[in-house]
Amino acid sequence: MLVLVAPGQGAQTPGFLTPWLDLPGAAERLAAWSDAIGLDLAHYGTQADADAIRDTAVAQPLLVAAGLLSAAALGDVTPGAVAGHSVGEITAAAFAGVLDDTAALTLVRKRGLAMAEAATITQTGMSALLGGDHDTTVTHLEKLGLTPANVNGAGQIVAAGTLEQLAALEADKPEGVRRVVALKVAGAFHTHHMAPAVDALAKAAEDLTPKDPRVTYVSNRDGRAVASGADVVSRLVGQVANPVRWDLCMETFQELGATALIEVCPGGTLTGLAKRALPGVKTLALKTPDDLDAARELIAEHGTA
Repeated sequence: MLVLVAPGQGAQTPGFLTPWLDLPGAAERLAAWSDAIGLDLAHYGTQADADAIRDTAVAQPLLVAAGLLSAAALGDVTPGAVAGHSVGEITAAAFAGVLDDTAALTLVRKRGLAMAEAATITQTGMSALLGGDHDTTVTHLEKLGLTPANVNGAGQIVAAGTLEQLAALEADKPEGVRRVVALKVAGAFHTHHMAPAVDALAKAAEDLTPKDPRVTYVSNRDGRAVASGADVVSRLVGQVANPVRWDLCMETFQELGATALIEVCPGGTLTGLAKRALPGVKTLALKTPDDLDAARELIAEHGTA
C-alpha cells in the first residue's frame, strides 16, 4: 500500500523548482497558478534567495505548488492514503480531491499571509529537539512555557514560543535531548500565537466547496483518517494554532498496512522520519525529475495507477 505525503515549511531551498519547469506543461501550469494568487511562483522557485523564500507568505504557496507539480509528473496515481505535514496538509487535500489545485493555492496564499501577520505581534520562533523521551520532553517544555508544536516521531519534537522561552530552552535542555536546533521560521506556528490566523483562515474557508476525499486522508490533528471534505477543511483551519502530530500519522500509515511512502517535492524530511519510525516501509523523496523513474517503479510495485 502506497502513501503519498507532502512536506511542510522549511523544506524549500533556493532554485529547487528550476528542473521541474522543464517538464511538459509545468511552466504553463505554474504561470496560471501565479496569476490566480497574485504571486510569481516561478521567480521564487527558481531565482529568489534563501531569505526571500523563508518569508511565510511566500514559502507556503511555493511548497504547495511544488508538491502539486511533482505529483502531476508521476501520472495518474491513486495512493492508498495521503497526508501532509503542516502546510503540506493543503497539498494532501488536493491529492485527495477535497480541493482543486487553484482552490488549494488560493487557500494557502491566504494562510501564509495570515500567519506572517500573526507572527509580527510577538517575537517568536521554533527549535527542533533531537533525542530524549517524549513525555519527559513535553513536561519540560511546558514548564518553560513552550508548546510541543510538532511531535514528529523518531525522537524529534519541535518546540515553539517566544524568543526568551527558546533561549531558556537552549540553556536548560530536557533530559536525554542531544541537540536543540533553532529553525529558520518566522514565528511560533501551531501555537496560540497563531490564533489571529485561525480567524482569517476560517473566513477564507467560507468560499470553498470541498468534496469528500476519494482516498484515505490522514489528519495532523490526531492521525485519524477523515472521510468528510467539510471536516478536512475545518481541521485545516484549526491546525495553524494546534500541534502537528506527525507521529500519530505515521502510526496510522502502519495500521493501514503501508509498504511504501513517496514524499513529493521538495522531499527528504518526511522520508527521513519514516526511515526511522517505519522500518520495512520503502521510501522515496522527489527532489528533482531524476527521481521520477524510481518513483514510478515504486508505484508499479505498491500503488494503483
